[in-house]
Formats: sequence, structure tokens, C-alpha cells
Amino acid sequence: MLDTAIIGGGLCGLALARHLKRQDRDFAIYEARPRLGGRILTAVSATTGEALDLGPTWFWPDTQPLVTAFLADLGLPTFAQHDEGTVLHLAEADKSAQPLASPSVHGGARRIAGGVTRLVATLADGVPDEKIHLSHVLVAVADAGDHVTLTFRVNDVLVEVKAKHVVIALPPRLVAETVRFEPALDAATRDAMGAAPTWMAAQAKVVIAYKQPYWREAGQSGNAFVTHEQAVTGEIFDACDATGTKAALGGFLSFPPELRESFAVGLPLLMKSQMMQVFGTALDGDGELHFQDWAREPFTCSARDKAEPAGEHVAFSNPLLRRPLWDGRLHLGGSETATQGAGYLEGALEAARRIDRALARLHAAEADDDGLPTIGGSINATSLARFSAWVAGQSDAAFDAYRARLNRALSSQQRDQLAQRAILGAVEDTYDRALDMLDALPLDMRDVVVEKGRSALMPEVQQPFRDFIQTLIDDVVAFNRTSCALSNFPDEHHLSKDYMQTILRDIAAAWRDFSLAANRRLLAKAELAARPEMAS
Repeated sequence: MLDTAIIGGGLCGLALARHLKRQDRDFAIYEARPRLGGRILTAVSATTGEALDLGPTWFWPDTQPLVTAFLADLGLPTFAQHDEGTVLHLAEADKSAQPLASPSVHGGARRIAGGVTRLVATLADGVPDEKIHLSHVLVAVADAGDHVTLTFRVNDVLVEVKAKHVVIALPPRLVAETVRFEPALDAATRDAMGAAPTWMAAQAKVVIAYKQPYWREAGQSGNAFVTHEQAVTGEIFDACDATGTKAALGGFLSFPPELRESFAVGLPLLMKSQMMQVFGTALDGDGELHFQDWAREPFTCSARDKAEPAGEHVAFSNPLLRRPLWDGRLHLGGSETATQGAGYLEGALEAARRIDRALARLHAAEADDDGLPTIGGSINATSLARFSAWVAGQSDAAFDAYRARLNRALSSQQRDQLAQRAILGAVEDTYDRALDMLDALPLDMRDVVVEKGRSALMPEVQQPFRDFIQTLIDDVVAFNRTSCALSNFPDEHHLSKDYMQTILRDIAAAWRDFSLAANRRLLAKAELAARPEMAS
């Protein structure tokens, strides 16, 4: 039986495969398309040979450390997005574009030399051919108790695959619409999947290769905004290669999906004409056009993505999408499940890292009956490792407690300090359970130093909670931001800086009380161990 089945051969699935291969884990990738990459798609210009990205194009080193480090680790060269020069604005359909006073449009963005598909190709080269299964469309997922059964449609044939662990590295909203789960997923998870917009799913992108970068020669950056009602391409950017000699302009279409379908025949001419209107007649009769309408991609765009108007891009997701399901046998992945950078390359890598760690914990637990090794024969080391592992597993329980308290407050018509009260209650509950566990831990206190009334074991008791608190806060912020129920409570929906500071002060006070109580418990254990009658 397969250990880990990865559904989706985009960046998240391929990055996870790389992690598993390094650990010599058994896995296989199943991709619905006849190619890898998902929304990563690069065309090659027949005119210039330049790589033209029709999907993701940029990453931002200042705010996206994972993809920045990942590219460096793979040895893939990158270059800065060209932003130098005049930015243009076309505000009226019958007028000329005008210079726009604007800072750097792309904020320090960089691109991968040779296109983002180089990232896909590099990762795919590290995966044995027999582990990649293309044209496998997932239709059903069934929990079989000790494994998961997957049903794929391959051409017109249904194929079953059994795996101990399954990772669905696909847009959650698309999965909610197209995949059958047996048993059905819980309502909260289904709602979270359906409410997660797929980034760029209903959008379309055009890149046109030219013989020369005429706009650069005119002192223009290649950046332009078209805002009149008849705009075809709303945002335009320079898409030249790293040297600037292979010329191209790219853009995102303003036409919604239904209008793109209506104008399908004449759309190429309209896109070329608008580029010429913005940058001048030098582009007339020139240009090799490449166009990708992601709304027409059944393995990217769901019906709900196509029907809903494009809203503000939220770069984080509902934490329910990051919860292991079916006792850790099923994991939701893909960029839209990320804590940070959702929808971007960064989010895909974060999701892969999260799932890799979750699978590693499961494998460690499966390898040991107790789920924890005995460390160097030391009862204290083993007990504190057990305590640390327990704390690491409390994030989900604390978040569930937060949601339960929040729902009770909403059902009882409370309107003030909802998040503040709910998160403090969840944290205090966790600390109370931690004290109970600390009481029950077998610890040898005879040689444990006590200095100025503080047990030397306290740092090891406190340390696991650092990640716990941060994870819980991140989950609360993301959940509130994506919660429909809280959309009528603006202060709770978008937690302000001042409100967060108040919450953090409450948590700090609870942390102080817990630390003092934990230290008292350890001192009591030490006092008990020091009694002569106990020593004998």
C-alpha cells in the first residue's frame, strides 16, 4: 500500500514530494492535467525564445522568505522586475495615456530567469517518473479506517488507489465542488473550503512578445493602468527578460469571464490595440500574443470562483483548512490553505512545509508505541519531551475551544469583546490542563537546582508554549477575517492593532499566572522528593 498520495502536481505537491524523497518516504503524485505545474504556466515565444509567464510571475524577497530561500537552494537565478521609467495612465477611451506620478509599482518584486516553469521542471527532475501519474482526475475520497481509498477518472476508466495518508494539494473550493468524500467532511470544514477563493481563478492574463522594447527606449517603465469603462487590459507591466533585449508586455484583463467569452474571436485584436493605444504606434503590426483564461480551466476555476466578483486578495486562510482530518490520514494543501502568502508561490511552499511536518509527526508516532522515544535513559528528559509533544498538539484543541466560546457568545447576543473573551478562555483552559499534566508527570527532582525560588526545569516547561501562542493567535486572526458570522461585527472581523494589544496583554497576564503556578508545582515535587521518609 502507498504511504502518501499527493493529489495535485502544482508547486505545493512537488515541494512536498521533494521533502518526502529526502526522507526516503514512499509517495506518488496524481495530477489531473496532462502536465505538471497547476497554475504555473510558461509559454515560449516563437519570435524571441523568451519564457512568458501566463500564471504566477513574481515573488517578493522582503516579505516572502520561503520562496526566496527555496529558489536559492535550488540554484535558480532571479532578476528584479523592471520598474524604472514613466508609469502611464489611460483614463479615457478616446484620449492618450498620460504620465502618472507613481513609485515602484511592483514593490521590489523579482522574477525567475527562464520563467516560473523552471521551478516546476527542477522539482520534477528530482521525482522518479514512476511516481508521477498525469491525467488522473480525483472524483472520490473514502476513509477506510487504517487507510484512504482514492478514486480517479483516467480517460473514461475509474481507477482506485489505496494510501495510508492523502494530501489534497488543490484549491479547496474546487475540491468542495468536484470531489465526493465518504464519510462527508464536517460542515465547518466544508464551509471553509467553499469560502476560500482560488487566487486568479476567474482572471485572464496576456503576454505579447515584441521585436524591441520600444517603451523602454521612450523612457517608459512598461507599467500602465487603464481605468476607463471600455478597458480591455486593466494593468500592464514590462515582461522583458533579464537582459531587456527580449521584449514583451504583459497584462491582466479587465473583462469578466462572460465578456471574455462573448468577445473571444475579437479579443486578440482588442488586446493588441490597447497596448498600441497606451504605448504608441511603434507597436502597430508587431507582437506575438499569448493568452491564458484561467476561468476556462476546469482544474483551477470552480463555478463559485467564476460567479463571484473578484474581491480583495486575502493572503491567509481559514485555519480549519490546515486541520488534519480522519485522524491524520487526510490533509488539505495547496496555496489557498496557507497561514501567510495564500494564493502565492510562498503560500504553496508554506502549505507543503506544514504538511511535511505533520506527516513526520505521524510517522514518528507510528514508529513508537508511545509516540515518544526514551531520551538517554533520563526520566526527566522523557517526561518533558512528552509534555512538549502534548503542548504541540494543543493548538487545534485551543482553537476549537475558541470557536465554541465565540459561538456561545454570538448565540447569547453578546456584542462586545467577543474575540478577547473567547481567546483568553481558550488559553486559560489549556494552561489549566497543562498544570494537571505537569502534576502527573514522573520527574526526578532530587538533583534539580532551585535558584532564587525558581526551578531549573521551568525553561523547558515554558518553551513549548511559544509556538502554541503564536499559532493560536494566527489562527484566530485568520478565522475572524474569513468568518461570515463575524462580518457584521467590524471590530471582531478585522482585529485592530489596539484590540490585539489588549488581547496580548490578557494572554501575558494568563501566562504569568501559569508560570508561577507551574513553578509552585515543581517546587512542591522537589520538596516532596527531599523529605527523608520519601528518600528512604
